Amino acid sequence: MMMVKANVTLDAKGMACPMPIVKTKKAISSLEAGEVIEVLATDKGSKADMKAWATSTGHQYLGTIDENGVLKHYIRKASGEEAEEKRYPHVITNEDLSKLLDEKKNIMVLDVRETAEYAFGHIPKAISIPLGDLNDRLNELKQDAEIYVVCRTGNRSDLAAQQLTAAGFNIVTNVVPGMSNWEGPVEKSVEAKFLEG
Repeated sequence: MMMVKANVTLDAKGMACPMPIVKTKKAISSLEAGEVIEVLATDKGSKADMKAWATSTGHQYLGTIDENGVLKHYIRKASGEEAEEKRYPHVITNEDLSKLLDEKKNIMVLDVRETAEYAFGHIPKAISIPLGDLNDRLNELKQDAEIYVVCRTGNRSDLAAQQLTAAGFNIVTNVVPGMSNWEGPVEKSVEAKFLEG
């Protein structure tokens, strides 16, 4: 069993996105530069979230250990000069995206939530690529496409939009607040319909 020494442990078990990140952000602010925080989480998507958040803030993502369904994330706090959270500048509201979809514009909606979240309700024709798989599946997206990125609250989609732009995608917009407040049409995957009876 690998042991990683942490200066502080944060219990985020049972919390869904964006709470593990919100709690980590708050807890890491009280650490000294170079100290390590251990975050305990049960949300499967938290691994990709932690890694992407650490990258966007300049903190060092050390890794994740899965112990019987509890994910132990380790992040080393960066010095003040290193750490400054970047927010993706190009943002659109749910309402504006809904209008664009009504106009039948040739746009792509990219849903970066976990596959289970997507299955139980997504924007019609949205493409599902969870944040953790995005770097490995960039070849499935057209470089010159007009891409609107959605998640549940706008946090994962912010990180995904930054990744896409860094990979050379030119027309990328983050949709805020995302599916938690989406009032437009929603589809369910066949599996979700079957499970609901």
